[in-house]
Amino acid sequence: MKTTSEILKRAKSAALSCAPLDTNSKNAALLNMAQSLINHTDDILAANKTDLENAAEKINEVMLDRLRLDEKRIAAMAEGIREVAKLSDPVGRVLSETIRENGLKIEKISVPLGVVAIIYESRPNVTSDAAALCFKSGNVCILRSGKEAFLSASAIVKALKEGLKKSEISEDYVNLVEDTSRDSARELMTANGYIDLLIPRGGKGLISACVQNATVPVIETGTGICHIYVDKAADLQKALNIVDNAKTSRPSVCNAAEVCLVNRDIADKFLPMLAERFKNRAEIRGDKEVCGKICSTPAGENDFDTEFLDYIMAVKIVADVKEAVAHIAKHSTHHSESIITEDIKAADYFTARVDSAAVYVNCSTRFTDGGEFGLGCEMGISTQKLHARGPMGLNELNTYKYIIHGNGQIR
Repeated sequence: MKTTSEILKRAKSAALSCAPLDTNSKNAALLNMAQSLINHTDDILAANKTDLENAAEKINEVMLDRLRLDEKRIAAMAEGIREVAKLSDPVGRVLSETIRENGLKIEKISVPLGVVAIIYESRPNVTSDAAALCFKSGNVCILRSGKEAFLSASAIVKALKEGLKKSEISEDYVNLVEDTSRDSARELMTANGYIDLLIPRGGKGLISACVQNATVPVIETGTGICHIYVDKAADLQKALNIVDNAKTSRPSVCNAAEVCLVNRDIADKFLPMLAERFKNRAEIRGDKEVCGKICSTPAGENDFDTEFLDYIMAVKIVADVKEAVAHIAKHSTHHSESIITEDIKAADYFTARVDSAAVYVNCSTRFTDGGEFGLGCEMGISTQKLHARGPMGLNELNTYKYIIHGNGQIR
């Protein structure tokens, strides 16, 4: 077994010694990596089956769904890699160019970050998404999966490395940490000089641990306490379909809605519709006013500050769009929020004042996703404001440097 320290050294060496790859070479390698995933479907599914068996009594069914792979999901992972191959190469873009009065030509050029580490939990598809995005953007990646998904991640990385080898490209572009203890996570968090960027993907505990303890640069990918506000001018059938989709289509992901705010003027009509739609499918935890109108579980003290990742939705009645925005400002994790309304002024008020990475009008929060945004796949959803915000794709995995051309100028 390679130690984490050995993996860090190999990754840093690869980032420094590997010649920059041209776009055609990267794209060809990505296609080989995608095909290798398909070729190794049986091996990946066998590893995933063992992971599922080991985790069966440790995590709930919703979280097991995040861990579970099937042929369709592996095919989607491969397609995500192919989509990345189709995207424009971010490396070497001229972001700006200036010629100074003294004749100096100053270019701002997009360049890779170097070594990007990703700590994630129980979603095996993150393995291939992160590897593809890092590779296309010119970076070496270090992947550290949770122990629940380790065998699945190992099988996926083995397939990806085979695709690189077939392309006669160093396998060290993609690395998997073999130690799944907390020690390896701490080692990555403090690997100054080896890691240029650390990205945590997972629950609140993991993200908080990285933000609080890392000495290397971190991009905070957010927990998703996502809100939907149903305005008094909403098309109620449209609202019902959107809330249902945002909550129940896949509740274990960060873009699933956790809170529904309902305008008081339409609460008597909309809440019974929602209760009927959620019957035997999802639990409503309502504030006092909601419980007075429909049969629902009383909301607990922390329910409007909880990422349930389950078939549970906290529901509150508000007076108007201003109160909805105020509630979101107090309780949101700044991930994704949506307003359902036919009133342009209400929509404009909401979009101008809600301070989240993705703000929707008349559509589901479930669209906050790299693939849905045309990024091929994503590295994560950044809920911070510096460098990257929202779904992180190729451009967010590059930084820039200045290249200055002169002809003997001195200062």
